[in-house]
Amino acid sequence: MCGGYTLGWLDSLITVSLNPEKTDLNTLSDEEICSVISKISEEKEKLLTILKNQIFGLTKEKQIALLVNQSHSLLIILLDQVLKYRKEQTLNKRRLKDLYNILITSLEELLSFIEVRFFAYLSLNERVPVTYLAVTGKELKQRVDKLKTKLLGQETNKELADIVLNSLYGFINRLKEDFPVTFRELLYQKDLLKELELLELPHCETCLFTTLDELLIFLNFNSKSYIGYFTRRLAERLNPNEDIADKLEMLLFHYKQFNQMHRKPGVILNPQYGDLKTELSNWFAQEIFYLEKRLHLTIVPINGGTEQKGSGSVSPKNEPQKLLCILSVDQMALLLRAADDLKIITARSLNAVFKNIVPHLSTPYQENISYDSMRSKSYTAETRDKEIIIQTLQQVIKKIREY
Repeated sequence: MCGGYTLGWLDSLITVSLNPEKTDLNTLSDEEICSVISKISEEKEKLLTILKNQIFGLTKEKQIALLVNQSHSLLIILLDQVLKYRKEQTLNKRRLKDLYNILITSLEELLSFIEVRFFAYLSLNERVPVTYLAVTGKELKQRVDKLKTKLLGQETNKELADIVLNSLYGFINRLKEDFPVTFRELLYQKDLLKELELLELPHCETCLFTTLDELLIFLNFNSKSYIGYFTRRLAERLNPNEDIADKLEMLLFHYKQFNQMHRKPGVILNPQYGDLKTELSNWFAQEIFYLEKRLHLTIVPINGGTEQKGSGSVSPKNEPQKLLCILSVDQMALLLRAADDLKIITARSLNAVFKNIVPHLSTPYQENISYDSMRSKSYTAETRDKEIIIQTLQQVIKKIREY
């Protein structure tokens, strides 16, 4: 394999011969350094040929990808090591500095060969070489500075423009501080910047979704700042309307608009955070469910509006008192099944759990619930119901911590 044998000489040179902790570099004469420099140039050309032959000699895609990524990873490790040597060097040896510079250039050429010729096999989670990031950072800074004038001059919503610019400048600052950056992150930022440079920003104060919003949703710009801004702006649009039915209709309309927006597959700003469309869809779903519940209660009170004030009417003796739950039947089914599985509540069987609890429950849409039907639904969980239950439990945890 390339990582083990092909790069053996370079590996030994950098990790042993030029390692100040293992070798006394004071003993190196200028003649010895010149000899090593000549050897580096020869070795580089030899490595280019061997790499090419090894990769083209493989027939299976997985084998090629493995070889490419192993070679690339080892070259980056060696490059980082040489950069560290050069930075920490205290000896006043001009030829030693030349040696470091030539070694860095040779490693960069080997990395460039892999990245240009075999990028399709390179994992996007591979780290970008530090020297390349230094050059890229300056280029990105110039382009973002130019974009800043465009965004702040044409985008009517300055808060949104600031969120985008802060994200771009934050990434550039990471490059300056030598934080590790993957190809996936770098390609995303370049793609975002390119699209922003091409974006037309028509003036539309009444539009909820601007062309900038559409682009950010398309590129899965899952910044926490943007998610907070998006939901807050939508809430501000809905809140002035006091009529619940009108508010719900407006929310459903905006949800339809949102769902019709396109998404570029396989891209995300921050892989550690949730998908933007999923996060915003969950917010829409929760708001719609809440408004539907309020609307239902204003039209059909929980007791059907039949109980008159002061009438002294009493529920039939055998009719259980109902507790209203804002969760749907499917969601309550999941919650009860999980409680039984974890032995939070216990009964002779799962069927007994539902039989004893469900008759005392109701929803805004259903006053009388079949315990058998709810039990059956606990085995056919939908993704949306699971997400709503998880979010509800997270809110419970947050509330308990406040007590």
